[in-house]
Amino acid sequence: MTHDEVGQPPLEVPAPPVTLPTDPATTQSSDPAPTAAPADVAVPPVRSTISASLAVVEADPVLRDQLCVSLGDGVSPFSTIEEMAGRLTGAVPVVTVLGPSCSEDAAVDRVAAVVEQFPMVGCILVTEQLTTALLQHALRAGIRDVLAVSGGLQPLIDAIQRVSVTLEHTAAVPSAVTPTDTPPVAPVTSVPPDEPHRGQVVTVFSPKGGSGTTVVATSLAVELARRSSRPVCIVDADLQFGDVSVGLKLTPVHTIVDAVAAAERLDAALLESLLVTHEPTGLRVLPAPLEPAYADQVGAADLTRIIETLRSFCDFVVVDTPSYLNDVVLSVFDVSDSIALVAGLDIPSIKNVKVTLQTLRLLDIPDEKLLMVLNRADSKVKLDVNEVERALQFKAEVQVPSDVCVPQSVNRGEPVVTHSPRSGVARAIVGMADRYAAPVGSRHKRRR
Repeated sequence: MTHDEVGQPPLEVPAPPVTLPTDPATTQSSDPAPTAAPADVAVPPVRSTISASLAVVEADPVLRDQLCVSLGDGVSPFSTIEEMAGRLTGAVPVVTVLGPSCSEDAAVDRVAAVVEQFPMVGCILVTEQLTTALLQHALRAGIRDVLAVSGGLQPLIDAIQRVSVTLEHTAAVPSAVTPTDTPPVAPVTSVPPDEPHRGQVVTVFSPKGGSGTTVVATSLAVELARRSSRPVCIVDADLQFGDVSVGLKLTPVHTIVDAVAAAERLDAALLESLLVTHEPTGLRVLPAPLEPAYADQVGAADLTRIIETLRSFCDFVVVDTPSYLNDVVLSVFDVSDSIALVAGLDIPSIKNVKVTLQTLRLLDIPDEKLLMVLNRADSKVKLDVNEVERALQFKAEVQVPSDVCVPQSVNRGEPVVTHSPRSGVARAIVGMADRYAAPVGSRHKRRR
């Protein structure tokens, strides 16, 4: 594809699989060029898996050629965003990979102007150093994703495919402004639109720290992910000291702060690109901020919008919360289908849960929305479950026993339902998941 073909219908001929070059001569330079992935790594053909046009913008000719070769045939190279914009027609989706030279603030601002003028352009920024400030600036400018060069080529290919799907979906929706040379598309009125998907939101809360909310939330989310055909996501709403990433042994690149920074352009595709995948289970994760100072950037309205967007494409959204009530936590309660109250077998915990129950009733949250989870229910502390239920006037429908496998699983960064699936703790959480989703066995029977 030549420069003039950007904005024209994309090539239909699939490109063969490509292998990153190891010969310096392929980049017309005696010095090894920066690479987007290790050498000799075969990657799937990008052009055969997307139907949008594909462009690369990078001022450094060596790196620009390297990116083009890595992405396969049919990629249009440009040295500046303005050069590419001069070739756009606005009629065809164009996925644009921005090289490291586009990471400067001025360059990002120029990209924002192009994206605003051409909504059918979806940009992905590849940078040598990924910082929170750059990520926030890029997302505000309308750039769909930001990746580090050191992350390899596969994340870039995945991002290109995600952006392509989003652009194609946008192209299929009739625009309010129709070009004069294109006849308007008549909306289809004979077929009623499908009902939008609305996943369940399950919030796990305890009014006393150390009661095990993160252990319960992560294991519950993993168990629900095993039963769902759609994605399942866990949101770490403990904005100052969230431990979901630690509990799942994840090193997040994006956090909930990045989703808030992109609030004006936030949609399902963009939010999904910010989620971290727990590879052993497929669970999607929206981590808490990396530093407590960032917690103030997430407000109640922001978190509510994020949860509502997540439930539009997830079967379940599990929310782990801090051990106190504030406007952010109360806003999560409002959009939740179920609230799991975690209590310990000690007097301070029971007292705090009792006060919480009274507060929730004052807020007109019905008891039917609440599920009492009694953690370490078999502890020998001269309190029994019946006494706790009488004190709270609420039945503990889920009783999680005390087991050394819990701290062991936490220290290994593995949910207890996968670390010790035969333990009493795992069985209790599996039973808890049965309340929200069909048991694993019954789902398998239906699939047969």
